[in-house]
Amino acid sequence: QVQVVESGGGLVQPGESLRLSCAASGLTFSNYAVYWDRQVPGREREFVASITMRSGRPYYRESVKGRFTISRGAAKDTVDLAMNDLKVEDTAMYYCRIPFGSSAYVGQGTLVTVFA
Repeated sequence: QVQVVESGGGLVQPGESLRLSCAASGLTFSNYAVYWDRQVPGREREFVASITMRSGRPYYRESVKGRFTISRGAAKDTVDLAMNDLKVEDTAMYYCRIPFGSSAYVGQGTLVTVFA
């Protein structure tokens, strides 16, 4: 059974940093692309960043370019999202998503709160 678990969220002030981690069991990461999405209550979930595990090529939404970095984690089958210079508008629940076919494995999310 596949399990996806996010960690690393927290409460920070603007300009500070957090590092999120996505760990999966039951599948081989190298065969997939891994996405980070985020959602604020009352709004649609939005794409933040992704990485193709075979090539390591990253993609970002415009508003996080230069501040967020997605990368393969040091541990096997993990993906990290380093978030620097956090802004109040980055506050959201962050989810790790691993698409397969027309579906996806998604974790429970980790909450990031940036307060002024």
